Amino acid sequence: MRAVAKVGLVVAGYVGAFLVASAVVAVYIASTSGPDRQTYGAMYDFGDSLLFLAVLAVAAVPATGAALFFLRPLRSFWLAICVAAPAVAVTALVAMTQYVAGQGAGGAAAHTAWSALAVLRTLASPLFAGAFFLSGLLAPGRAFRLVLFTATLIEMVVCGWVTLTWFHPFQAN
Repeated sequence: MRAVAKVGLVVAGYVGAFLVASAVVAVYIASTSGPDRQTYGAMYDFGDSLLFLAVLAVAAVPATGAALFFLRPLRSFWLAICVAAPAVAVTALVAMTQYVAGQGAGGAAAHTAWSALAVLRTLASPLFAGAFFLSGLLAPGRAFRLVLFTATLIEMVVCGWVTLTWFHPFQAN
């Protein structure tokens, strides 16, 4: 397969994912239109954007998988991703630590500002975990897979901490 065809296939996959996510959000907006959507517009908009990003991330998995498969022969790409992935995963640990420290700081201004950003980073953990896991599955060598799966594990730990801390799945109501 020629390089232009590979790029076209991946781009078509991402365009398709974008269209699927847009359609899902449009259907959701149409099914939830009412006085609450008018009154609480900003909250609904935030929820709509989170829904769009979640559907886009899931729908883009085939295109991303194809891109990673086509990039398997490029050793420099995999070296770069194996440097970037642990660095990004460490930011999840730092964000989690900062959030925990901010909770115990009693609302100090610096801790509160950084804790707000830390929350946003921890919310991205599932997305990064999925991306690192998919990259690890398609990595061409054992060392690359080990690094990418380690980054996946770090992101999953942060995601698990968020689930157990914020949502209390084992706590009785």
